[in-house]
Amino acid sequence: MNDNLSRREFFSLAAASALVITTATEVAGAIPQRTEVEELSAVDAIAAMKRGDMTAERYASTLLARCKAAESLNAFITMQPEQVLEAARAADKHRRSKVQLGALHGLPIPFKDSVNTKDLPTTGGTRALHDFRPRLDAPLVARLRQAGAIVLGKTNLHEISMGYTSANLTTGAVHNPYDSTRIPGGSSGGSAAAVAARLAPLSVAEDTAGSIRVPAALCGIVGFRPTTGRYPSQGVLPMTSLFDQLGPHARTVSDVILFDAVVSGNSSPIKPISLRGIKLGVFRDYYYADLHSEVSRLMEEGLRRLKDAGAIIVEVRIPDLGELVGKTAFPIIVHDLAPSVAAYLAEFGANVSVSQLFRDVGSDIKGNIEGTKSILPTDLEYRTLVSVTRPLLQERFASTFRSTGVSAIVLPTTPTPQVLITQGPTIVVRGNEVPFDPFFGRNVVPGSTAGLPGLVLPVGLTRDGLPVGIEFDGPAASDRSLLGLGLSLERVFGPIPPPKIG
Repeated sequence: MNDNLSRREFFSLAAASALVITTATEVAGAIPQRTEVEELSAVDAIAAMKRGDMTAERYASTLLARCKAAESLNAFITMQPEQVLEAARAADKHRRSKVQLGALHGLPIPFKDSVNTKDLPTTGGTRALHDFRPRLDAPLVARLRQAGAIVLGKTNLHEISMGYTSANLTTGAVHNPYDSTRIPGGSSGGSAAAVAARLAPLSVAEDTAGSIRVPAALCGIVGFRPTTGRYPSQGVLPMTSLFDQLGPHARTVSDVILFDAVVSGNSSPIKPISLRGIKLGVFRDYYYADLHSEVSRLMEEGLRRLKDAGAIIVEVRIPDLGELVGKTAFPIIVHDLAPSVAAYLAEFGANVSVSQLFRDVGSDIKGNIEGTKSILPTDLEYRTLVSVTRPLLQERFASTFRSTGVSAIVLPTTPTPQVLITQGPTIVVRGNEVPFDPFFGRNVVPGSTAGLPGLVLPVGLTRDGLPVGIEFDGPAASDRSLLGLGLSLERVFGPIPPPKIG
């Protein structure tokens, strides 16, 4: 029996959750076997703490021990265990006072280290911000704390969020829990790795061009990027306000729904939406082009399961999708990056200039910044992109949803499975060497550029045991419907085996 649990707590949680203990794999630095407590969803853990079946302090202690044992994943940049335990004790004291408890009572949550927290540094995974401590929480952090959440720590990321690998040359690479030699995805790699490895059931990530969804897919968890603007994204190291959006990583859609209720302020129930007769769109010429054979196999199996569940798969076309995305996404990010970062640094008193920050980044980020100069639009071109080209892209999506009646577009989140951490700046596709980031992020960039909600679920494992993600992009502002759909979708695909790290 776990030493952190009383007999009453142990049997109550075991009966309530019917969870399986998995034996640790014998690897270097092996992580101890998981316990029933570590397997709990956020919803179940909070319920247990509110009932008194488990104290917040014991839950926090269990997760902290797991985090310590899993240090080899390099999922966290900063963690203050005693600070976490102090907050957990305060939560227990609050419960004993018999007052109304918040929706997230006692829940430790990791936050991507680009999100401002008043009691921990916000480094952006970069050298120049190593000691930066904002005076105030980001608004989203404040909402979660008000609901009873505890900041577990700050998670590692691709430096200043500029990449899909989380192979950070400054803070060290984040390792995928399913294969430590491979990437967890980026830029929110630490957030996803922490949830997949059972270091926490729910974490906060951020997505400008796929940074929630790519790590969710590669770590075999649920990721949700809401419609742009649904959640506040102030107090976050930015790229562009047009695309930047905070959102959750979790292992269940129900936990995402809980997060959404707290942050959006709408706690009315979200019920599963039946798949029978629902239309789901597939745009093969773009999203399904040049797929790795294992991604293709699992996607076709996923589509078959959807059909068997009663969904109607509709072949759709989105005119000029690739051209419109190519004209808008990265040129807008390149134009907005430096001024957005400069404004952030000034607003929150970082005492560092944007030129100094960019000068101190790793060589890969310097190369990215230098390489993007060729696509930097003039101010006139930028105004056209924002006022004409991007709205045209948004209308293309809206028109497709209206004319076909599809509730979501179904796509593989990434065209290939996890690559090695040593992946270079190019990748070979059908015998041709192409830039890695544009290819790897091809499928996620359209949704975030258009501001659409996107939900990622694991669709299965490759023959090498690596997770593959399936994504559902819905119409703008269809977030609650998409989450209701997600409740039914996760039943269709079922859970995938947890990583064999413990």
